[in-house]
Amino acid sequence: MKAPMPPVPPVRMARLDEVCEINPRLPRPHGLEDDSEVGFVPMAAVDELTGTIRQRLTRRFAEVRKGYTPFAENDVLFAKITPCMENGKVAIARDLPGGRGFGSTEFHVLRANEAVLPEWVYYYLRRQRFRNEARRSFTGTAGQQRVPLAHMAASAIPVPDLAHQRHVVELLGCADSVVRLRRRSRVLAGQMSPGLLVDMFGDPADNPKGWPVVNLGELLEGIDSGKSPRCLDRPKGEDEWAVLRLSALKNGLYDESDHKTLPPGEQPDMRCEVRAGDLLFSRKNTPELVGTPAYVWKTGGRILLPDLIFRLRPRPEAGLHPLYLWALLRAPGVRQRLQLMASGTAASMPNISKERLRKLPVMLPPARLQEAFARRMAAMHALSLQHDAALVQAKATFEALETQVFEQPRLGGKPAT
Repeated sequence: MKAPMPPVPPVRMARLDEVCEINPRLPRPHGLEDDSEVGFVPMAAVDELTGTIRQRLTRRFAEVRKGYTPFAENDVLFAKITPCMENGKVAIARDLPGGRGFGSTEFHVLRANEAVLPEWVYYYLRRQRFRNEARRSFTGTAGQQRVPLAHMAASAIPVPDLAHQRHVVELLGCADSVVRLRRRSRVLAGQMSPGLLVDMFGDPADNPKGWPVVNLGELLEGIDSGKSPRCLDRPKGEDEWAVLRLSALKNGLYDESDHKTLPPGEQPDMRCEVRAGDLLFSRKNTPELVGTPAYVWKTGGRILLPDLIFRLRPRPEAGLHPLYLWALLRAPGVRQRLQLMASGTAASMPNISKERLRKLPVMLPPARLQEAFARRMAAMHALSLQHDAALVQAKATFEALETQVFEQPRLGGKPAT
């Protein structure tokens, strides 16, 4: 059911740089001393799911005055680099010490003027449609592509009066809160598996039960690599094929809807097709997401692996259950080890090679215990499906409201010149 909306007054369209100062410089004088505390927001501090700054960090001004992006209270931070932009890393800077902050140079900073509310700009930037358009504007080489300033500046945004913006922002905030609560319930359900893993087998970090430890490569029949052909930036039709985006793997979960469509005439490589029961692994990603595993409980079919996602295939006789391995790869101690395995420079995303992954030490309990663990995981998954259904409904409500807000008003006005 669509959220109620007030009548839409006549709405003009404006360029984003007409209603926001983009990437403003630190003013002079700024009143900051070397020992002044300021907020600090690295890219990893922005939660792509909730659109919030999840870590409140402070630094001395002397530590961040050079080499970081300045911003102020109520500025909107928009990740401009792949895959952070596609993942949805957008947030409003709030509760900054002294009202000042510094962060990653991979942020575009937008400072709303008197025509728009910061929240209005924030919701406009977080839309999937805006991010899809921004992706098409990318410049740079693979792995280092960014949304250029010119694209941000020229993007058209509806600008109703402030009273209408406040009302709409309140509605969007309520709908967004419901989505966050549903997502939090889903995450909590998903966090039961690490606890169950420790309860049945002990903490993998120290293996207190003394299970045999084997290198992962000895337990695998193979590690499949996908392909990433040039694709269409839209959802696939019923009879079309699609390639997963890297962002389809998050928090140990698999989101098949996060894909791009294979163009007509491009023949799918059937060796790369994703199947139910597959264990997928994000070999290259941001520092916090590299090495993310995901188990494919089911698939709608006609979905292919990209080159940045591995498929791990345990040997049938090795006594390694995919669901046990999935939970093991999500354990904090193992996640830390995987992140240390990743290679790469500050200018590129960390990457875990097949060779290094094969050397990962894995504790190997008896197969019968792994089977018991898998049965309990399946029961937890059934509970998670209920949370998923509630989350889908909440997201649909929010997205319907978002469409009403940012798409339909365009009919009431013309773009500014």
